[in-house]
Amino acid sequence: MPDTAAAGKVRVAITQGDTNGVGWEVILKAFAEPVMLELCTPVIYGHAKVADFQAKHLGLNVPLRVVASAEEAADGQVNLVNCSDDEVKVEFGKLSSEAGHAAFLALEQATADVKAGLVDVLVTAPIHKANIQSANFRFPGHTEYLQDRLGTEETSPLMILLNDMMRVALVTTHLPISEVAFAITEERIAEKARLLYESLRRDFNVSAPRIAILALNPHAGDHGVIGQEEEEVIAPAIKSLVEAGLPCYGPFAADGFFASGMYRKFDGVLAMYHDQGLAPFKALSGGDGVNFTAGLPFVRTSPDHGTAYDIAGMGTADERSMRQAIFTAIDAWRNRLHFEMAYQNPLPKIYQERRER
Repeated sequence: MPDTAAAGKVRVAITQGDTNGVGWEVILKAFAEPVMLELCTPVIYGHAKVADFQAKHLGLNVPLRVVASAEEAADGQVNLVNCSDDEVKVEFGKLSSEAGHAAFLALEQATADVKAGLVDVLVTAPIHKANIQSANFRFPGHTEYLQDRLGTEETSPLMILLNDMMRVALVTTHLPISEVAFAITEERIAEKARLLYESLRRDFNVSAPRIAILALNPHAGDHGVIGQEEEEVIAPAIKSLVEAGLPCYGPFAADGFFASGMYRKFDGVLAMYHDQGLAPFKALSGGDGVNFTAGLPFVRTSPDHGTAYDIAGMGTADERSMRQAIFTAIDAWRNRLHFEMAYQNPLPKIYQERRER
């Protein structure tokens, strides 16, 4: 893990996202409060000309210190790594290859700097999944891209949406509904549940996590009347997890689970597919939700909203989710550091100290 924050503030890499969306607006609004600079050193990756245009258009007076690289970032400043001098025309709310390419350049540079240890954590502003597609980016979204760039062969990434009320993780992410049932296997459920369990302990400081696992079909299949996945796949996966010592419960019918407030009784919820978990989460989150990617060697978060083309450039975007994404990244980075210190093997160090006496 990078140790650049050992002697100073946590360095937070923030990508500009789609330049025709609300990314720059929520970033600038988040750092319009000076107290943010007391908590971290922001290193924003984007286009300086775009940043200047957006700030003037939105009337947001946030001084940006343009630097050639993250190594030049200074505490107490909002640092901006200028990823390109190319002209990028900002057309709020419109799909354009320019906006997608600008988002890609910022993401590539930030990811490279995270991997090189020049920054500590990564926060990504929203991209448009169709806009950013190119010969260099052929991924359904950030999660899959980051697995390719920052992940390992041993684990796959896990998408977790969270706030103070709940943490919802997904077995499958950006899949068409027609493919979801085929992707739900005992092995995948077990893998994602273990990733969620370890992330809750390591990233969120939950000592003994309790995990709820949702059903796939309505009414949890009604004992096979509305589908066999619960009895043939999900329940056996839960049984194997429990036998391995992981406190997992379910399968719960998703509608009743959220409507009754049962999510309050668990530290994490594992949903089978994207909208099953994210629709109720976003309906209940109140605008402060965070997307967290577990299963990576680096901390990455993002706001839980998209590019919001419908309100881009209007100055009405809510920055709370971006601010919370920054807070969550800092907390998770510190939690990981403390977790690794607590669980590292102390015997070699003790042995060496005693030999030197």
